[in-house]
Amino acid sequence: QVQLVESGGGLVQAGGSLRLCCAASRSIFSFNRMGWYRQAPGKQRELFAGFGSSGATNYGDSVKGRFTISRDNAKNTVCLQMNSLKPEDTAVYYCNAEVFTGQWAAYWGQGTQVTVSS
Repeated sequence: QVQLVESGGGLVQAGGSLRLCCAASRSIFSFNRMGWYRQAPGKQRELFAGFGSSGATNYGDSVKGRFTISRDNAKNTVCLQMNSLKPEDTAVYYCNAEVFTGQWAAYWGQGTQVTVSS
């Protein structure tokens, strides 16, 4: 089993910044993929930033140039620096990891609310 705990959400004005972090209960070094999803009210959950199986970073068009994902294997954390936030970034943000624990499985954090006011 893997537990993921997000932190760092909150309320910010448009144009501001927030930093989210996801702490894993075990080493992330062997995780196949890790990423951030978000779900706005009435919308589907979407993947917008992540590390692929090769370690390369990927971003959705809506966040390119504004958000940066990083990882610290020593601290078992993945963080998301969000700059130039827009009201449309308002959503619940979830950390996700794909891990092999006898079989491949996806794990999710509990989510953290990000609200961007105009």
